[in-house]
Amino acid sequence: MSKINVLIVDDSPTVRLVISKLLSKDKSINVTAAVADPIFAMKRMAMDWPDVIILDIEMPRMDGITFLKQIMKERPTPVVICSTLTVKGAQTTMQALQAGAVTIIAKPKIGIKAFLEDSSYELLHAVKTAARAKISNLIPKQSVIAPPKLGADAILKPALVPMTKTTDKVVAIGTSCGGTQALEYILSSLPRLSTGLVIVQHMPEKFTAAFAERVNSISEIEVLEAKNGDRVLPGRALLAPGGKHMTLSRSGAQYRVEVRDGPMVNRHRPSVDVLFRSVSKSAGKNAVGIIMTGMGADGAHGLKEMHDSGSYTIAQDEETCVVFGMPKEAIKLGGVDKIKSLQNIVEEIKKSNSV
Repeated sequence: MSKINVLIVDDSPTVRLVISKLLSKDKSINVTAAVADPIFAMKRMAMDWPDVIILDIEMPRMDGITFLKQIMKERPTPVVICSTLTVKGAQTTMQALQAGAVTIIAKPKIGIKAFLEDSSYELLHAVKTAARAKISNLIPKQSVIAPPKLGADAILKPALVPMTKTTDKVVAIGTSCGGTQALEYILSSLPRLSTGLVIVQHMPEKFTAAFAERVNSISEIEVLEAKNGDRVLPGRALLAPGGKHMTLSRSGAQYRVEVRDGPMVNRHRPSVDVLFRSVSKSAGKNAVGIIMTGMGADGAHGLKEMHDSGSYTIAQDEETCVVFGMPKEAIKLGGVDKIKSLQNIVEEIKKSNSV
């Protein structure tokens, strides 16, 4: 098998050196170059186009977002964003994911060398995942977007519907690589009174808040980064915070989420398996479980537990996945009732009120 050729674009000499050394230790990866900004990168790429690009966001002469959009327009290539772990950095990184980046490596403002060395597995995993990604499912489709047609909701939110009609169903979603784009599509397509959703998207802390804020701004439903004790309500999607696990619990007719610390599960925190197991225990046949695009197997066993407890379970199909890892593992375990395209998953959620 040929090596994965990687180009590193970051204005920090320390970051370029450390990432180059870490990647070079893996015999399946070849670092073709490490350059300080996109202008140098374009000159290098004219001679030798990489398989994967590791890209910083804030750089001199040309920012990473502009460079990323240019790449995706001219020659779509897997890009791993290496972004600063700040609120501002998180908001900018959301733009990068929207433009077609595969995944994120978050770096702190200080202690970068030690951090990257401690995160060597995550870095290698990100590069290998990116190399296998189906980029065509990440690139936003070109379309003319009309200005939003605002209703009364823009000024005053409607009254909540009665609890007795809305608290007995829940939809649980787990996803990873490619999941931000897939979730954005799903959540922005749902009507206001959709079944309440609980979601795990593998993403670092701070980034989940920025992602929830972005999707909330373009959706009829309310999309929030979950806080401990939040209720699962119709027309609300609760996203597990990065760096924390999220579980579902039931008290009477109400579902609530618990946000908690704990060790990584399947090398992830939040973990899809943790969420799905809690849903199998607290909701059982009143739940729908959906596993979507992502590398690895997190969520496969949890979905099987949901299936065995009577939940209706769905896996995203290979054709619409960016990486068909997590759904494939769930299917192999026998925990999937239906395999559906991304578009059909939206329709399944819409029908879940009557399941």
